[in-house]
Amino acid sequence: MESYTIGQAARLLGVSVDTARRWADAGRFPTRREANRRIVDGPDLAAFCVEAGREGAEDEDPSHTSARNAFPGIVTGIRLGDVSAQVEVQAGPHRVVSLLTREAVEELGLEVGMRATARVKSTSVHVDRG
Repeated sequence: MESYTIGQAARLLGVSVDTARRWADAGRFPTRREANRRIVDGPDLAAFCVEAGREGAEDEDPSHTSARNAFPGIVTGIRLGDVSAQVEVQAGPHRVVSLLTREAVEELGLEVGMRATARVKSTSVHVDRG
């Protein structure tokens, strides 16, 4: 079973070490001491991530879409071409890049600095270990 230090868990969760410690102190996920380090077991961290994801989804404005992988963030870049456009959204530690039509960007009124949610739907998802 893989386990993580509180610092590693914080990086995986995209929060500060202090926030991860507060969550652990509040009992949101269990930790144990090992050589003066707080350790989180992988299955416990995974369960917390699932629950935290559900809580975050409840806060979102419901929409009518089949794309369930939503990354709320801020638009950090827009490159407009004659027909196509590239939009970058920083969602926590994740940079999501979307290629779409220029017309779609203009209809949505997208601008750098505004909030946006990148939704991902794919027939193929690759997972790498480590």
